[in-house]
Amino acid sequence: MKPGRFFAFASLLLVFSVSVAFAELTEGRNFILIAAQPTEASTLQSIKDKVEVTEFFWYGCSHCHDLDPVLNQWRKTLPEDVVFRRIPAIFLDGRWAPGARLFYALDAIAEEQRLHSELFDAIHVGHMNYRDEKEVTEWLAQKGVERGKFSAAYNSAAVQSKVNRAQDLTQAHAIRGVPTVIVAGKYLTSNTMAGSNEALPGIIDQLVALARAERGKSK
Repeated sequence: MKPGRFFAFASLLLVFSVSVAFAELTEGRNFILIAAQPTEASTLQSIKDKVEVTEFFWYGCSHCHDLDPVLNQWRKTLPEDVVFRRIPAIFLDGRWAPGARLFYALDAIAEEQRLHSELFDAIHVGHMNYRDEKEVTEWLAQKGVERGKFSAAYNSAAVQSKVNRAQDLTQAHAIRGVPTVIVAGKYLTSNTMAGSNEALPGIIDQLVALARAERGKSK
């Protein structure tokens, strides 16, 4: 085969492969398109131009607890142009606000990443009442977290502001249940839409590839 024909064939094969990968995604079944929302990756210089994957979750959600180890494994494979973050979902009735306050308080003292999975286990296996500040504070103390430091963050105006923001983001992203994953601020998917917890990372990866391809076209 001549070089020119070889490269043309290779390019055609690549396009075909990408098309097949995207063809596996069915809008309305594997994901839905929502009104595009700004992402941290579009506003923070340190992660500018990265594809953002956001998990909306709730500490009280057993399905979120079950998904957590799957996402933890998937996160180990993230390419350099993808960034992951979590947002605690809060609906208008505000019942999930204590979980969001706990999340942002731990984030404020740089302990959320370290304790996220252990906290899930404490709630769903150990039956800890995550809404009870005293009970949570005692559990955190056993994990080496200073009581006063956590309490100050938990009751701070800065954390309350983030809790309010989380409620706004839950509405803006059309979240109806958790766990829900948003890719690039506009592709919504979930373990239910993927068919299982184990299948979700594959759907996320395809949506990331789609967002990456669209970004390439816009440049």
